[in-house]
Amino acid sequence: MQDTLIQYRQAFEAHNICVVIPTYNNAGTLETVLQDVLQYTNRVIVVNDGSTDDTAQILTAFPQVQQVYYDKNRGKGIALRKGFARATELKYDYAITIDSDGQHFAADLPRFLGALETEKAAIIIGSRNLQSENMPGKNSFANRFSNFWFYVETGQKAPDTQSGYRLYPLYLIKDIVFWGSKYEFEVEVLVRSAWKGIKITWIPVNVYYPPPEKRISHFRPLPDFSRISVLNTILVLIAFLYIKPRDFILQMSRIENVKELLRKNLFNKDESAHKKAASIGFGIFMGIVPLWGFQMAVALVFAALFRLNKALTIIASNISIPPMIPLIVFMSFLLGRVWMGKNAVYMMFSSHITIQAVKLNLEQYVYGSVTLAVVAGIAAYGITYLVLRLSTRQKTNTELAK
Repeated sequence: MQDTLIQYRQAFEAHNICVVIPTYNNAGTLETVLQDVLQYTNRVIVVNDGSTDDTAQILTAFPQVQQVYYDKNRGKGIALRKGFARATELKYDYAITIDSDGQHFAADLPRFLGALETEKAAIIIGSRNLQSENMPGKNSFANRFSNFWFYVETGQKAPDTQSGYRLYPLYLIKDIVFWGSKYEFEVEVLVRSAWKGIKITWIPVNVYYPPPEKRISHFRPLPDFSRISVLNTILVLIAFLYIKPRDFILQMSRIENVKELLRKNLFNKDESAHKKAASIGFGIFMGIVPLWGFQMAVALVFAALFRLNKALTIIASNISIPPMIPLIVFMSFLLGRVWMGKNAVYMMFSSHITIQAVKLNLEQYVYGSVTLAVVAGIAAYGITYLVLRLSTRQKTNTELAK
């Protein structure tokens, strides 16, 4: 056993890993947690998050432990960020976080070491058995809630996004400026790391929940759940308005042959002519409607909601490329005259149509551009549907002739 523990200590040194333990008023369990962790490594950082109990006195018995201390309790998110900052100062490459309330087992540390052998550039989360004895019902609900929003924001499925038992590659997350200061930080760090392309993976770990009468929790249901909900709202908006369009456009930009892209999406047999025509018609609509700067992002969001062909929608929305903009603006002003009556203005078609001219006659332009978007979208749908149906019929007749 002693030889095995020596091997684990050597592994912590070889991989340059430390253990970060945030703590706030957990004097009843902190000493045992530290004793257990120190069997595996002396590379331990404890962040005393303004504890008012005997935490400071307990820590005096562990001089080998690095300490970060501040007077006022600021929340788990700040404690973790302070711990990561100290670990980075000490030149550690990885940090394993473990809670000080005794729910995690130091005996699972070797599992992280083993996973690190094959996942050197990933956040590794210790996934708990959520059906374990004494697991609080509110924790199960909160975890399912968090897992759902993590999937919405990243497209990745996760078994346990609320586990605090994690291994972080510090060198990959050190440049991310985080916002969360309390429990919401542990959601944010996963989502924003995933957006950065950092892999997130899971390993099974054991968990212990004491009986309700002995349980100490600093989670405040109303304020903390509200903070998490607000954060998820912000992350969802960023995901749909920026991250998902960015990733999709980058994916498309890697396809060198646009002809091949169109062939796969326009003439594939897996989607109906109606769906493909609707995708192009909606893309044309979004490319013309006056949402300059956000057209493709909004188009992609609604294409996903309506289950349209996203590639065709994005391609069609590019109708508003620079050479087409003067024509689109001119036609918008022309159609806007129908709605403005005697207040209509006249504008000659020119490649020098200016933004200033649009601003001065914004109402007519908006009415006209929406009208043009609807008309062009319907026309694009009709033409595309007709072409696809004729193409399918011609192909069928050719096959029958053979």
